[in-house]
Amino acid sequence: MPVELSSFDFLVVPGRENAPAAHWQSHWLGAFANSSRLIQADWSRPEVGAWTGQLGAAVEAAPRRVVLIGHSVGVATILRWTASAPAAQVAKVAGAFLAAPTNVEDPDPSFDLVRNFAPMPMARLPYPALVVASRDDPRVTMPRARECAQAWGADFADIGEAGHIGSAAGLGMWPAGLLLLGGLLARI
Repeated sequence: MPVELSSFDFLVVPGRENAPAAHWQSHWLGAFANSSRLIQADWSRPEVGAWTGQLGAAVEAAPRRVVLIGHSVGVATILRWTASAPAAQVAKVAGAFLAAPTNVEDPDPSFDLVRNFAPMPMARLPYPALVVASRDDPRVTMPRARECAQAWGADFADIGEAGHIGSAAGLGMWPAGLLLLGGLLARI
């Protein structure tokens, strides 16, 4: 049976510095009429309490079940929110597309701004999920991305070499990513 996209609200959960116009998340916002972007007060300095609070409010306000589309520290936002939100709120999540899950526990100083999201929850997610990873992502190694997917009970997609799967990758609408999203939606 085909997936009825109007059954869901798509909530894009960007990482640090938001998702500029060239980012695939911004392209997807234009593709789905029933989609919105999670807005944060400070895109430069992610703070776990503020970011997860905004996610909780957005899920609560959504009129339909929500499909979360996270990238980078947006993935950590989704995981930290899921681990601490009330069960009734989490039950509104139909599934999650989790691209480039930044390793918030990496000791390298370049991760200092996102370290407040550590530790990354490693419990099985209560909704279907897909982790999408790149072999040359400077923010998460392929073994760590696979470890996260396994712990979360998520499917896993290795998309080859696409860096951090952000604007610099030049993915545009990212048709291959839309196919991956379609596979996730088919499982819901």
